[in-house]
Amino acid sequence: MAAAPTAPPAASADDEIVYESMPCIRIYKNRVERYFGSEFVAASTDDATGVASHDSTISPNVSARLYLPRLEDPAAKLPVLVYYHGGGFCLGSAFNPTFHAYFNSFAALAKVVVVSVEYRLAPEHPVPAAYADSWEALAWVASHGAGAGDEPWLVDHADFSRLYLGGESAGSNIAHHMAMRVAEEGLAHGAKIRGLVMIHPYFLGTNKVGSDELDPAVRESLGSLWRVMCPTTTGEDDPLINPLVDGAPGLESLACGRVLVCIGEGDVLRDRGQAYYDRLTGSGWRGEAEIWQAPGKGHTFHLLEPHCDEAVEQDKVISDFLNR
Repeated sequence: MAAAPTAPPAASADDEIVYESMPCIRIYKNRVERYFGSEFVAASTDDATGVASHDSTISPNVSARLYLPRLEDPAAKLPVLVYYHGGGFCLGSAFNPTFHAYFNSFAALAKVVVVSVEYRLAPEHPVPAAYADSWEALAWVASHGAGAGDEPWLVDHADFSRLYLGGESAGSNIAHHMAMRVAEEGLAHGAKIRGLVMIHPYFLGTNKVGSDELDPAVRESLGSLWRVMCPTTTGEDDPLINPLVDGAPGLESLACGRVLVCIGEGDVLRDRGQAYYDRLTGSGWRGEAEIWQAPGKGHTFHLLEPHCDEAVEQDKVISDFLNR
């Protein structure tokens, strides 16, 4: 796991600060300083789990780290989880020690091929760049669906009848929008999304919900963050950040048959995730949805406390969902 953020340097007195969320990031008018989430660890075979990983370049802007669990049958076909990391669209990396450790553990538990996507970060590359990159990665994965392609782990071990999308926080937001785009455009070789894993989704809205009051300062910071990450946004009722607002594409068209929503009882975004589940199940969508809540836990707690009981249980819930 990556170390906790350390105290950053004092702000420069001669440069305007546009946004900061300390101790992780400070965005100046003309530059960005990240103090957390950009650390790099090389792909490898994990001694503890036997999970192998390697990196694949998809395009000049997009790449991914793939994880393959130890196989008893060399010809085994496994579910595929295309995963988008969180970080408010401005932090994190598929190559970060936190996500690397998480997927070594999770791939071993769930026995799935994980494609952890590296997309461009805002504000240098404002939203919707993250969506464009994430779609490019998904299309690349689907291009292997006919048994050919440049990524041998997908050719040899991907079961494209069990293709899932997932992510936490901003990554969950991305996963939702990818599933909606699949409904409009489809994927190569007729690939279908079997399910969607939404972990602590980063959705907002001008309507008030109870969990906003868990930490009003954090809630306000999340709204400010969105406006900086997506300068062209109309605000918190932009359908990109509020898929439940009037005028947003209806959830009944979500292009998958199953959805799992994970929320944390202590997360200021908890009730946004609950509302997504409620709207989905009442929309006329013809799939099956589940919701699971981690008692007492906050936003993306499983990355900060990967061995706590609630994180272990959440991983089991997700693993079971991917293997049904």
